Amino acid sequence: MQESECVFIQQGYDSLAKQFAQLHILEVGLGTGLNCLLTLKRSILWKNNVHYTAIEPYPLSTEEWGSLNYPHVISGQHTNESFSLIHNSEFGKEIALTSNFKLIKYHDTIQAVDLPDEMYHLVYFDAFGPQVQPELWTLDVFEKVARSMQTGGVLVTYSAKGSVKRALKACGFVLEHPAGPPGKREMTRAVKGS
Repeated sequence: MQESECVFIQQGYDSLAKQFAQLHILEVGLGTGLNCLLTLKRSILWKNNVHYTAIEPYPLSTEEWGSLNYPHVISGQHTNESFSLIHNSEFGKEIALTSNFKLIKYHDTIQAVDLPDEMYHLVYFDAFGPQVQPELWTLDVFEKVARSMQTGGVLVTYSAKGSVKRALKACGFVLEHPAGPPGKREMTRAVKGS
C-alpha cells in the first residue's frame, strides 16, 4: 500500500488532479485493484471526474481478491461496494463505481488491446518487473502507450531499471526520478513530450 500511495497516487494522480476536472487514466496491470481503489478514494477528495481503464490478462480469483483486507484498511465512502465491483464487473463494459468514477477493464494483454490515440492524462504502469515479464517493458509497448497519451501526460512506475528508462526516453518521454517508496531508492515518472 505504501508503494501504491507513493508511486501511483502521490507522483501520479495528485500531480494532475488540480489541473484537470476530468482525468482519463490507464492502468497496465489491475492486479489486486489497489491502485483503482486508492484512486477512487482520492477522486472523491479532489472532486475529479475519472474515467479509469484497466488492463489485466490474469484476473484474480474471487477467493484471492476476497481474502484481501483493503476495504478495512482503506476506510471511506463506497469502499466495500466499490472493491467488489472492481473485481466482479464485466470485462469490456463501463460501470460507475460512483457518480464521478467510471471503470472499464479488459481481460487481455496490453499488446492486444486497441487503445485510443491521445486520450490518457495518466498511466499507471504496474506490471510485474522487467525481469519477470520482459515482454511488457519493451519499446513497442511503451510506444503504444505513448500514442494513447495526451501531450504532457504522465506515466508512473516503480521500476527505475536502465533498460526501462532508455525505452521511455526513446519514445519521447522526459524522465524524472523521485524518491521511491520505503526500501526503494527511486521510481520513474515520465512526462510525454510534444
